[in-house]
Amino acid sequence: MKGFDFPPADLLKLMAETKSYDVIIAGGGFVGMSLALALGGAAPKGLRVALVDAEPPESTKPDARASSLSAASKGLLSVLGVWPEVAQGAEAIANIEITDSSLDARRRPHLLCFDDDLNPGESGAYMIENEDLIRALKSAVLREPAIEMLAPDSVTGFEATPFSIQAELASGGRLGAKLLIAADGKRSRLREQASIKCVGWSYPQLGIVTTVGHTKPHHGKAVQHFLPGGPFAMLPLKGNRTSIVWTEDKTTGEAIMTAGEAAFLAELAKRFGTRLGDITLAGPRQSFPLDFQVARSFVGERLALVGDAAHAVHPLAGQGLNIGLRDVAALTEIVVEGARLGMDVGASALLERYERWRRFDSAFSAIVMDGLNSLFSNDNAPLRVLRDLGLGIVDNAPWLKRALVREAAGVSGTVPRLLKGQRL
Repeated sequence: MKGFDFPPADLLKLMAETKSYDVIIAGGGFVGMSLALALGGAAPKGLRVALVDAEPPESTKPDARASSLSAASKGLLSVLGVWPEVAQGAEAIANIEITDSSLDARRRPHLLCFDDDLNPGESGAYMIENEDLIRALKSAVLREPAIEMLAPDSVTGFEATPFSIQAELASGGRLGAKLLIAADGKRSRLREQASIKCVGWSYPQLGIVTTVGHTKPHHGKAVQHFLPGGPFAMLPLKGNRTSIVWTEDKTTGEAIMTAGEAAFLAELAKRFGTRLGDITLAGPRQSFPLDFQVARSFVGERLALVGDAAHAVHPLAGQGLNIGLRDVAALTEIVVEGARLGMDVGASALLERYERWRRFDSAFSAIVMDGLNSLFSNDNAPLRVLRDLGLGIVDNAPWLKRALVREAAGVSGTVPRLLKGQRL
């Protein structure tokens, strides 16, 4: 056995101990589980998928966040059979209002307001609590016979050959497949091992999330209030509740997070305003650092990056998860089409097509979010006049507002079939 440093008997034993699949997915978050369901369940003659996750299947970590799901993401989740399980708890965003003022301003002018409707009765986005979504995805994964969930475990290393890729597990096991997918977050170990560099930086800001209850109904209105420290988003949830996504300069944000509950609520109330009546905390508060990051390549030899492993964007427009689900839909469509033609699903031709489809869109979205954050996160009076003038122009251009809704809903441009709610 020329080329191997161990005897043939050991090689045969190693091959026997290596479990084989079509695809290995490292990371069991929203994107990893959605991709496993798409490849293992939604694809015709579903592929054999190993989903490796560091968290045990029964884990129920508290999560104060909620996610804005675009109409396209809803289409994907519908095909995966997940949307019916979460629809009852999802709140449709009826309209969006954008304001821009200093923190102590007595009046907050409504600079831009538009209905978030694609078609009559069809919203462009829906708010859903993360705990509900992760529970539904996990339940669907555990029901799908084509998916084997290996948890708690993690992929610690891999080696690609012209014909397959071998993944080493922290538990000591080995997996073999045609394709390895890194869905292991913005600090991706697999991306680092593949020597794929990133363009990016950390923001001098802190993200704060919580949920508030209020005495008046929100009627499905989302508000994005731009303040000097960063955007303050009020996103409607079921009942008289609102999800808060609050960006603050790092020093101020850390002080707010360490304050007692009464002081925290007082700071929140300054930004929330009085339109929805008295407010109370209706969930835990959490904070997280903010980063901009785009991988220089989305693929390696028999390796594809998806979700935060490929790109991390500022949360001001709530598009991070939606961009990751676009990765899921595009990669699934390419892999399934390749498999139908009898191609190796880890072939470089397929992975290069995935990169061409997704890298520009992801990088463009990240840059737009970064630009908006830089433009609005300051207290420069002349700049405020110019940006408010720009928002006013948009507010008086119905065709432009419709285009913005379609773009945010994920239904413009070349859209993968899964995002249209179509089976492959």
